[in-house]
Amino acid sequence: MTTEQMDAVRDRIAATIGDWGRGTTLEEMRAGFAELVSAGRRPAQTAVDAGGIPGAWFGGPPEPGDTVIFYCHGGGYQMGSILSHGPLMADLAEGSGARVLGFDYRVAPEHRYPAALDDTLAVYRWVLDQGIEPSRMAIAGDSAGAGLALAAMLRMRDQDLPLPAAAVFLSPWLDMQARSDSYDTKAPLDPLTQRGKVAAMVRTYLGRDGDPTDSFASPIDGDMTGLPPILVHVGGHETVLGDSELLADRAAAAGTSVEVVVWDGMIHHFQVFPELDEARASLDGIGAWLRRRLG
Repeated sequence: MTTEQMDAVRDRIAATIGDWGRGTTLEEMRAGFAELVSAGRRPAQTAVDAGGIPGAWFGGPPEPGDTVIFYCHGGGYQMGSILSHGPLMADLAEGSGARVLGFDYRVAPEHRYPAALDDTLAVYRWVLDQGIEPSRMAIAGDSAGAGLALAAMLRMRDQDLPLPAAAVFLSPWLDMQARSDSYDTKAPLDPLTQRGKVAAMVRTYLGRDGDPTDSFASPIDGDMTGLPPILVHVGGHETVLGDSELLADRAAAAGTSVEVVVWDGMIHHFQVFPELDEARASLDGIGAWLRRRLG
């Protein structure tokens, strides 16, 4: 990374969210977020009806023997979509050689918890019904999407569904209570995720009477026994860095393998910013890890 690269990213973030205020509508925020995260890129995709939920394949629909990444997009459970995260999914398809499935789960406040989780499990069952072998599949997600992916694995296990062979989390947000010190120590460095914003997203997702200790909403508190190997890529300047560290500790105690790669100087879900050399390097590393795991 050069200083100029990070300055360009920070300028683009500020130009998008710097003017958001009480008069900004949710639809305007969603549109701005989509443009920011996608950087205006519109990669090729194949639309699909994934059991009644809009989906799209990146890298083309899978053929027999192909590997598959089941992808949960981020956005704080109230933003994000195939549109916003399509370029990231296309990059993951290129880097891993896998077919990547994204889907538009329902978001808050129109649809509060557990709608997103219910949709994720419904799409996963649809994928299994297509004959895709779990041994050739990974689940992945960024930010809130990583939390959704982890919660989905907990529920898959509890419902005796076959688990994917691997999981990849990018800048995972896993703790609805934001307990780690990094939410304070990294706050001056992270232009996207602050403790106050996290608290607001939790209220929107769970509702004012929701329970942030529910392990399917805040999966860092779930039992991680029996989960597949997990790879985490997170920036050293992220307020959610502590979530990854907590995940590694709790997963290890449960006998689940977690490898955490911390990218020095990187901010929240830095892989969506093509201005950064580290974005491509991270995606290449993730792709190589998935190739080894999925064979």
